[in-house]
Amino acid sequence: MPDFFSLLQEEEEPAVRAVLGHFFFVFIHPYIDGNGRVGRFLMNVMLASGGYPWTVIPLETRVEYLTALEEASIQKNIEPFARFIAGLVQKGMSH
Repeated sequence: MPDFFSLLQEEEEPAVRAVLGHFFFVFIHPYIDGNGRVGRFLMNVMLASGGYPWTVIPLETRVEYLTALEEASIQKNIEPFARFIAGLVQKGMSH
């Protein structure tokens, strides 16, 4: 957890902080239950702190969301997850 907090403190861009914060939180999986919910909440707090809209991950995108998280975790490729979150944020900004 200290490395997690250090990572977040060092990243200046809120959007990057939100993507990395969400991913790393669910990757380290610090709780028995609720890691995804807490990760999405943390992501939104970090987005909101940067002036971005609160972003809900719709249930119908669950497979894409989990696939992107798995790609980041297993293949060490966070780009699909970042694109997924960015697309949702952009949709929220256009409403």
